Amino acid sequence: MHHQMSAEMQECMDACHQCHVTCLSMAVNHCLEAGGRHAEPQHIKIMLDCAQICSVAMDFMARGSEHHRHICRECAEICRACAQSCQGLDGMEDCVQACLRCAEACEKMAA
Repeated sequence: MHHQMSAEMQECMDACHQCHVTCLSMAVNHCLEAGGRHAEPQHIKIMLDCAQICSVAMDFMARGSEHHRHICRECAEICRACAQSCQGLDGMEDCVQACLRCAEACEKMAA
């Protein structure tokens, strides 16, 4: 039987994908080049954690895993931590936005 994906789940997967790409590319192409607070290990780590968990959440939803709810809950928490780390740093608005959008979508999936 083919797993039917809800519009809400598709929206969450799209948000996860956008967040994954944004965090990964900004960590490597913006933060490391900007240096200073942008390149602090804790900041880079949360951005890479965020990119990874978004990818994992997307995979779990794509295959209709019954475990997607707690993965999405974890994803939302990490996305919020990443958004907080990015807030106040120059040029990080896109990342903050992507993280918050993903956190909201994942919180809906976790409910």
